[in-house]
Amino acid sequence: MAELQINGGYGVDFSYDKDTIEAGVRKVAVSLVGSGVTSFCPTLVTSPNDSYHTILPRMPRRIEGGAGILGVHAEGPFINPQKKGAHPANCIQTIDNGMETLRSTYGELDRIKIITLAPEQVSDANVIDELVRAGITVSLGHSMASLSDGERAVRHGATLITHLFNAMLPFHHRDPGLVGLLTSDQIPPGRIVYFGIIADGVHTHSAALRIAYRTHPDGLILVTDAISALGLEDGIHHIGQLPLEVKQGRAFIAGTDTLCGSIAPMDECVRIFQRATGCSKVFAIEAATLHPARCLGIEREKGTLDFGSDADFIVLNDDLQVLSTWIAGERVYKSSN
Repeated sequence: MAELQINGGYGVDFSYDKDTIEAGVRKVAVSLVGSGVTSFCPTLVTSPNDSYHTILPRMPRRIEGGAGILGVHAEGPFINPQKKGAHPANCIQTIDNGMETLRSTYGELDRIKIITLAPEQVSDANVIDELVRAGITVSLGHSMASLSDGERAVRHGATLITHLFNAMLPFHHRDPGLVGLLTSDQIPPGRIVYFGIIADGVHTHSAALRIAYRTHPDGLILVTDAISALGLEDGIHHIGQLPLEVKQGRAFIAGTDTLCGSIAPMDECVRIFQRATGCSKVFAIEAATLHPARCLGIEREKGTLDFGSDADFIVLNDDLQVLSTWIAGERVYKSSN
């Protein structure tokens, strides 16, 4: 399975652990195979420029015995402060000077595979065209965008929506916002708009999962959006800027009832999604394999077992539980059950 949005896990936070990023990514990559993830995009939330300049050049390209790295998902800093979620407001920026702004923010772009931005924060939409030409998938999210804002961005090459329903305007009958892209008649011919959706049983109601699935199944991509508390036992953990408490499968800011992120692994999200929507098991798996590969334009190597592909695959039982994980034809995980 391919994970396009994961902020960390197993005590590692990709955005804050600057000095140990190589070891941190390695730890997560080796751990993810237990939940059937064979490749992933380490995700960086909105951060100061110097953090990007430190982390991106040190981001590993390959991990022996662990999930492959598809490239970084830069979720910010070009987002709308009104929909910032847990992103630090003081680091949010607008794109006022095209690609020059992006390079001064991130440094070199060669490690980046996805950039999440709010289209209304971009003064010249031609920058989206330039990012696409550079091989970067542009995703729309953390946004107050109207449907027309989203359609304009799609015409310029945006092909993904970040965690549908979360951190965007809710669907409204007069202006459905980014959610309306799922049924827009202004999408260029032959273009599919993909959307990530968090099926952890917490962030997205089961009815919303069914709406998304029945409305635009071809674009549906399961993501975890997991945080550093993924894989940790119940209790209080001091990670990043805030102490977190893991309790009954949920992560809270310690001492409060405020949720602070997802901690459901990908295989659990697949099972939750399949139960909530009643879709076939094949579709649920494709939403975490074939669809993300197609979104990134790497379906010849990932997401299929066609001749010439990378031979990344998992073995599941009838309950969609992972029995073994294989990368490049070699087994990297075997369940003890």
